Amino acid sequence: MARRPGAAPPPPQGSEEEYDEIFGEDAYDDYDEYDDYEDYEDEQGFEDEDRAEPERIEDERPDRQGPPPKKRKKKRALGWIAALTVLVLLAGGAYYGFTEIFGYDDYEGSGESDVLVQVQKGDSTSAIGNRLQAAGVVASGKAFVKAGEDNTAVSRLQQGYYVMKTKMSGASAVEKMTAPASKVGQVEIRPYTQFHDITQPDGKKTPGVYTLLSKASCADLNGTSTCIPVEELKKTIETADLAKLGVPSWAVEAATNAEHKDRRLEGLIAPGIFNVKPGWTAEELLTDVVKTSAERILNAGLSEQSKGEGKTPYETLTIASIIEREAVKADFGKISRVIYNRLDEKMRLEMDSTVNYVLDRPTLLTKPEEREKAGVYNTYKSVGLTPTPIAVPSAEAIQAALKPAAGEWLFFVKCEKNGLSCFTVTNDEHNKAKLDAQRRGVY
Repeated sequence: MARRPGAAPPPPQGSEEEYDEIFGEDAYDDYDEYDDYEDYEDEQGFEDEDRAEPERIEDERPDRQGPPPKKRKKKRALGWIAALTVLVLLAGGAYYGFTEIFGYDDYEGSGESDVLVQVQKGDSTSAIGNRLQAAGVVASGKAFVKAGEDNTAVSRLQQGYYVMKTKMSGASAVEKMTAPASKVGQVEIRPYTQFHDITQPDGKKTPGVYTLLSKASCADLNGTSTCIPVEELKKTIETADLAKLGVPSWAVEAATNAEHKDRRLEGLIAPGIFNVKPGWTAEELLTDVVKTSAERILNAGLSEQSKGEGKTPYETLTIASIIEREAVKADFGKISRVIYNRLDEKMRLEMDSTVNYVLDRPTLLTKPEEREKAGVYNTYKSVGLTPTPIAVPSAEAIQAALKPAAGEWLFFVKCEKNGLSCFTVTNDEHNKAKLDAQRRGVY
């Protein structure tokens, strides 16, 4: 038989005399404090109907099998209502979860009007789907995700800009986005490149930075071309505030004062891949490319605090560009040392690469009459460095300009067919190396 917590123990079966004889006359004294329990219930505000009128029970107990009080019936009914409510909520949640997992909105067809969508570095398939939905390409991100589940090309989508269409089905969006022609605005600028195109001996053109950026700006959006002509890029560079374009502070003055205004950014564009948005103005495009380049040049190790010994950061960049145009990577450190030694000795650099720079030609050889022409880039005639860099220098060329190899060399000549050079200290040694290389058909 259960009892309410805190109630006194039931009296023993037998007479009081027998109980007192067994347990002692004071057996109930410890429970006197519970006489106040009724007062406690009154203080807590219990209603009278919640309990029976107290009465002393001697030998009989209430029948526990009788019907429960009405109050308990009400509470049990409320419990059933609460349980049913929970079941309804669970059922609704299950339906919502089902639709979330298996149901989604989707358009039909291959789309309507052109729209640009940008994919950021590290975007997951879900993130790309959400970007497409925000741009109005697909009805839901899930439509794209589901359509691309079995397409491995989706997982290989790279950052950049894609020409898509509004209101495409998920399947159509996957098909178009993974098509190579949809990727626009991407350009790779390699070390050795200069701003102007280079004409090769066979007459073919090697595109320069101007041409590469102009081409990258192109896309056809709803019948309208976004291409920025080379001439517009040139004009912008000639007249722009270089500091606002993002040129490092240590290069602004020297680049601004360059004699050839359309070459003011030479060397300040770093190698690598750039993603430019078709539809940008020339200034917007150049600002994005220059700022990204400034960060890459800094990461390569060149800054106001880190520069070639006895040189400004801009002079160090110029040395790096000449190194890039004159040698293969294995010889970068030695070429750097030759340049530093000649500058220290107040010797002319006599680099064919600087002469050919303004002629927009490759760097291997020059003709005597070309070397006789005056000009600030003709290091056969002028002492010191060129007024600007002459090409896009790689991180390796920058490192070589910062830390040239140890040596006393003053001369070098290409002496191996794989591009390696022979380095010498005296002019006589240099002439012998040249004759030997020519005899072996190196050049």
